[in-house]
Amino acid sequence: MISAQTAQRNIWKPLLTLPSRGELIFSLAKRDLLTRYKGSALGLIWAIVTPVVMIAIFTFIFAGIFGARFGTSSSHWDYALYLFCGLVPWTMFQDTLQQSVTTIVSHANLVKRVVFPLETLPVAQAFSALANQLFATVALLLGIVVIQHQLPLTVVWLPVLLLPQLLLTIGAAWLLASLGVFLRDIVQGVSLVLMAWMYLTPIIYPEAIVPERFRWLVNLNPFTSLIRNYRRIFLESQSPEWQGLGYFTLIAIVVFVFGYWWFARTRKNFADVI
Repeated sequence: MISAQTAQRNIWKPLLTLPSRGELIFSLAKRDLLTRYKGSALGLIWAIVTPVVMIAIFTFIFAGIFGARFGTSSSHWDYALYLFCGLVPWTMFQDTLQQSVTTIVSHANLVKRVVFPLETLPVAQAFSALANQLFATVALLLGIVVIQHQLPLTVVWLPVLLLPQLLLTIGAAWLLASLGVFLRDIVQGVSLVLMAWMYLTPIIYPEAIVPERFRWLVNLNPFTSLIRNYRRIFLESQSPEWQGLGYFTLIAIVVFVFGYWWFARTRKNFADVI
């Protein structure tokens, strides 16, 4: 019984010491970010150019061709801003998960080093993607100023949204990083799930067009409340919708704890598989 309790404490110990690994996580995230744009002429500017091009394409297709609108009186520019608010956090989440699936395998040289804290690798992926999100957020704020001629003070609520978003992302990254070691086909599976999840989230379309019989499914999706709150603080000059944010935060905490627990329980087998 004592040895089992000791083993349980040892599982959670790396999580408790994770804040002390901040310098290592920052170094890994910085390296990942710089490597991603290494050798390119524009460098980190691609972090802004890429989402802007995506916004332009989606706006042309859905607002220009299909006439989609977020509101009865909104223009193409308003649609682009609402779309931007949805894609910014989603892209951060999606990029982290896609990178984390292979992060342990791609760092196989570190797996057999018992002293290396492998749990920092998915965390670094999340912070690297967060840096990209912050660059894109700057572009979003500039767009709001140019198009709406204002900068809502409610953007100060952004850290309140980022914290649970990071918890959900890191927890899911830990889970997928572990599964990616044992199930190599999961790379393709994650891409399909993320694509379906994106279209089931009101990012490129307004919630109002969802049929009533499917509205419960949209509300059950935790990312719906996150996207809704991003639009509230950036475009609608409102504080977060606390009930929805509370639901998202609860899901984020559960995923964070379970993701870490799964990663810690399975990491001892990584070296045998790799």
